[in-house]
Amino acid sequence: MATSSGSMDRAVLARLTGDLGDAKTVSRICADIGGIYASLLADTLGGELNLELDVEYIGSESALMSTLVGRLNAASTLTIGSLRNWCPNFILSCENTLPISIIANLLGDDTGAEGETRRLSAIELDIASLVFQKVASVLRSGIEAPGGFEPALVDAYDHSEHVQKHAEIVDMFAAAVRMRMTIGKISGEIQLIIPQGVLLKTVIVQPKLLGQQGEAREAWKEQLEKQVRRSQVELQARVRMQSLTLETISRLSVGDVIPFFDAGTDVRVEVDANGKMLYNCEFGRSGQNYTVKIKESAGTTEESLKRILEG
Repeated sequence: MATSSGSMDRAVLARLTGDLGDAKTVSRICADIGGIYASLLADTLGGELNLELDVEYIGSESALMSTLVGRLNAASTLTIGSLRNWCPNFILSCENTLPISIIANLLGDDTGAEGETRRLSAIELDIASLVFQKVASVLRSGIEAPGGFEPALVDAYDHSEHVQKHAEIVDMFAAAVRMRMTIGKISGEIQLIIPQGVLLKTVIVQPKLLGQQGEAREAWKEQLEKQVRRSQVELQARVRMQSLTLETISRLSVGDVIPFFDAGTDVRVEVDANGKMLYNCEFGRSGQNYTVKIKESAGTTEESLKRILEG
């Protein structure tokens, strides 16, 4: 069975050891898992967020795990998961349009931030982690994994960080289960990437109903909103200085002093987060620390939160 192709030797060995399946079998199992997501994820996630969601299975791919990750949209967020007695390492990914759209909808913006594809902010990564938990829970409901254990996931991270995060995990043949989620006019892809050695041994079971009603549904939405508000945001303060001629500026040296613009009055300071203006403040001092005292807000609490999230 030896060939001149190292990659072919690897594939033959993987097939002999049960770590690589034939295309028809892999496709069938992926379709079964995709069917679970199509039937449960929209109701589970959409119902708890009070959002109109649609989830459809759009196919599968087979390749080395590193190759499948490399094919993902660069504007994607990932997590590495494990489930005891089933799989030590699987990957979940979602395109960044989805967490951005979810947060926008939570804040009353049904345009979903117009389908932005930028890298997620720290706040949006927190939300992505919570969404991944729901995606993993739907998976858990439809597979046989003895012991009643729940999936464990690392914090969500940007696609560009995956090589470092995955460095100690052996690369192996895997399959990607691909789903498309649509929120209003915005859509993005979610993928589950599973080693084929695990996939081929997976037993699909009748999924448990995961939908929550009433108080439980509101509690999960409240958890998302609290997560947004607990996230750390870096603040920056800007103080206007007196204008100087270009010649004077070019001659400045260590020890020279530039006066504040508001000489003889309370020095005004603009405080922003993510480049978005939040407060007009007064510059001051408390003991050994310099401080700013809020004098005027740039908007309501919800308006301020929305501006920060859009940064």
